[in-house]
Amino acid sequence: MPYRIAAIDVHKMVLMVVVASAAEEVKDPTGEALGFECRRFGALEADRCALLEWLQAREVREIVMESTAQYWKPVWMDLEGKFGKLHLAQAQSNRAPRGRKNDFRDAKRLARRLLAGELMLSFVPEPEQRTWRELARTKDHYVAERARLQNRVEALLEEMRIKLSGVISDLFGPSGRRILTALSAGKTDPVELAELGHASLQCGKAKLADALRGKPAPAQLEILKLHLQLLREFDEIIQKLDQLLADELKKYEEAVIRLAEVPGFGVDSAQRLIAEIGVEAEAFSSAEEFGSWFGGCPGSNISAEKNHGSGAPKGNRYVRKLLTQAAHAAAKKKGCFYQSLLRRFVPKLSYRGAIWVVAHRLGRLAWKILHDKVRYLEQGTETNPKARKRRAQKLSQALRQLGYAVTLTPIAPQS
Repeated sequence: MPYRIAAIDVHKMVLMVVVASAAEEVKDPTGEALGFECRRFGALEADRCALLEWLQAREVREIVMESTAQYWKPVWMDLEGKFGKLHLAQAQSNRAPRGRKNDFRDAKRLARRLLAGELMLSFVPEPEQRTWRELARTKDHYVAERARLQNRVEALLEEMRIKLSGVISDLFGPSGRRILTALSAGKTDPVELAELGHASLQCGKAKLADALRGKPAPAQLEILKLHLQLLREFDEIIQKLDQLLADELKKYEEAVIRLAEVPGFGVDSAQRLIAEIGVEAEAFSSAEEFGSWFGGCPGSNISAEKNHGSGAPKGNRYVRKLLTQAAHAAAKKKGCFYQSLLRRFVPKLSYRGAIWVVAHRLGRLAWKILHDKVRYLEQGTETNPKARKRRAQKLSQALRQLGYAVTLTPIAPQS
């Protein structure tokens, strides 16, 4: 019986489908196919149902699809669980020669390259995890929008000749929001506005009042009021998304707690990372594979025995951003192992390169904690036994070269 696979070139309103029939024993790198059957479908609900019936009638066992946008998702969800294997190919791995691009030709090439094992396939999680991802990424979007809103408010204050952001560290903190709310309500007396600042502000009331001396126009105050209204809406949305994600991951609370114990992480970071890679990170067979997937490993660009660059390849941008933020936080924690790790690599790689080393180590550690269900154990600034032994050997060797007779005797022998 022939082994039939289907290749679908997905567009916004049209699906170009090719069913390739290959011999059961043909799995060699040539990607040979015995025959192709081509058909065009629409992308609406009725068309997708017709596609499902057509593929089932031809006893298709494996399906691969390619889409350069999000148009593959309805097709994937309709076909999920109804066939043996379902793959999503990355578009750059199925590029056509210039001047020879054709929809059905693209689909045929997609089928041949799947048989030959030449495609780069994307990781598509299960439906439950896709819901977690949707919540986590939506929150990430609104957090970025909130940061852009803060930049717009700061630019508006500069137009008013008010230097509030220069004397307080957080423009949207409690003191800053009280001052901005009063300013948008029409209060322009700098002394009265300065009294709304918290007593613990390092700038002091006199300097704060001096920074608040400006000449805001009525239109600018109305714009500020609209910005603050949008800020409250963003805060409510972010809080709601946090609660929804926490409710979804409630039954995996133990995994969230284990990951949140890692320096640089917290409950929010742990939930977002689990939403991206799963509760047990079962899609990645090793920590090295996970590090390569999120783009934390150094790249290789060697030609004629010369290295022209070692920049990290592109990976999952959400995981890269999350681990980079965690690395910055872990490097600032006093007495933490990752702080000493950063200091060890800064002279060699600069601060930016050393942060990537910390982020890569945190990613490998996160995979270990989730995959093997272990807990984090803080080593602090203490070196491990192997490093301590190497250090002792180097010191004794240096003393022997100076003519000293050295015998290494541990002070407190360990079992």
